[in-house]
Amino acid sequence: MTINELQDEIIEEFSQFDDWMDKYSLLIELGNSLSTLNEKFKTPQNIIEGCQSRVWLNAEMNDGMLIFEGESDAVLVKGIVSLLIKVLSNHTPDEILNTELYFVDKIGLKEHLSPTRSNGLVSMIKQMKMYALAFKAKQQ
Repeated sequence: MTINELQDEIIEEFSQFDDWMDKYSLLIELGNSLSTLNEKFKTPQNIIEGCQSRVWLNAEMNDGMLIFEGESDAVLVKGIVSLLIKVLSNHTPDEILNTELYFVDKIGLKEHLSPTRSNGLVSMIKQMKMYALAFKAKQQ
C-alpha cells in the first residue's frame, strides 16, 4: 500500500466516529496494539525531544525500506506513534520525504490535542523524516 492509501484508510477509520471521545478510544486501542519496543532501543538518543511524555523511536533499513518501531509511556501518545508507524514504516526514504501527512489534519488530530501533545506530534514527524534523510544519505 502507498503512504496515501494508508492515510486514506486511517481517515476512513476515524470518520466512523463523530464524537472525539470515541476517536480517543480508538487511539488508545491502537496504542495498546503497538508492539513493545525492545529495551535496547529505549536509549536517550531514541527519545523524541519536544514531547510531553517519553517517546522512543527507532528506525532501521531493510531491503531499501525504512522500518520504524516506537513506544511511549503515555497510552494516547502510543496511539499516535502507532498511526505514524502504520503510515510511514515499510516505505523508502524518498517516499517518506516526499509525502505530506494530510491525515493528521483530516482526522482533526492536531486540533484535539493539547498544545504540548501537538508539539510532540510535530516532533515525531520531524524525527521520522530526519531518519529518512539520514538513511537516504547513507544510500548514496
